[in-house]
Amino acid sequence: MLAQDLPPAGEAATMKRFLLLAALSLSAWAKPLVIAHRGASGYLPEHTLEGYELAVRQGADYVEPDLVPTKDGHLVARHENDISETTNVSAHPEFAARKTTKTVDGHQVTGWFTEDFTLAELKTLRARGRNRASRAYDGRFQIVTFEEVLRAVRAWEKQYKRTIGVYPETKHPSYFRRIGHPIEESMLAILGRYGYRGPDAPVFIQSFEVGNLKKLKTMTEIPLVQLVDDAGAPQDWVEAGRKETYADMVRPAGLAEVAAYAHAVSPYKLMLIRRNPDGSLGANTGLIEAAHTAGLKVHSWTFRSENQYLPPALRSNGDPEGNGNLAEEVKAYFEAGLDGVFSNMPDQAVNARDHL
Repeated sequence: MLAQDLPPAGEAATMKRFLLLAALSLSAWAKPLVIAHRGASGYLPEHTLEGYELAVRQGADYVEPDLVPTKDGHLVARHENDISETTNVSAHPEFAARKTTKTVDGHQVTGWFTEDFTLAELKTLRARGRNRASRAYDGRFQIVTFEEVLRAVRAWEKQYKRTIGVYPETKHPSYFRRIGHPIEESMLAILGRYGYRGPDAPVFIQSFEVGNLKKLKTMTEIPLVQLVDDAGAPQDWVEAGRKETYADMVRPAGLAEVAAYAHAVSPYKLMLIRRNPDGSLGANTGLIEAAHTAGLKVHSWTFRSENQYLPPALRSNGDPEGNGNLAEEVKAYFEAGLDGVFSNMPDQAVNARDHL
């Protein structure tokens, strides 16, 4: 650089201060989290060790095991207690008589339910995928326990030389407590055995209900996350006869209440950025900013790369299950201030974050 190109002394000092502030801002910026939704479930059957490990290899910060109990008191990783769709149980004639109809969270469901099987029986089943890519691996992988997931995560941390978080969800907590299979106590006991304790542990616990999160607040310092749907209300509120809904929960007063027991709020993604009538990404609703004002981090779900879930401009073709440009959608949410995404395709969410 030539002498005539240098700024005057006063400007140089100003520039130095600017660069220092910029460096401090970058160092304070916490990168958004990529949470592997049920593992790398866009590629392999959900809630399998193989799917979780693929997510880790793809760079996910957290893996998400949904938790439901077995008849003999184990917690297994399944999205629903009804295993009709995600296992090959219907192909096992020895379990044909277990098919039944139950009322779960106000809905009648017919199928086979984890709470009617011992862990040994569930281990004879094999997982099935929900989309075209994962269905190619149907029948290969076992149902796994929460403890097996944590054991594997600890091993992967050594193998990949980095911290890997876990993000369990308590499924149907009021239902399971009512039938004598509460989730919270055994979940915390298992987490404790593997060293997950305190507010700085790489773990979040999430729920669509409120009462069990408030109960957990008295039992642990692990950060809690309030899940929020775009319709309806928490099931425990419904059963208690309360009139409030999830929509009330994300108004300023509701967010302030959530902040009293939770570290983060996790709304459905279209509550954060609406879609226009033509399906394109619309305006930021302001919910991210409102939650931040209330002192809450914001995570959101679910980010999938299949064309049917993407704005038209990001689709690759007319095939609903073909893969489009998920990274661009995720990038738009990160740029809006989102603190974390649940994605079935963790590699594409990681790619979006890396290109911010």
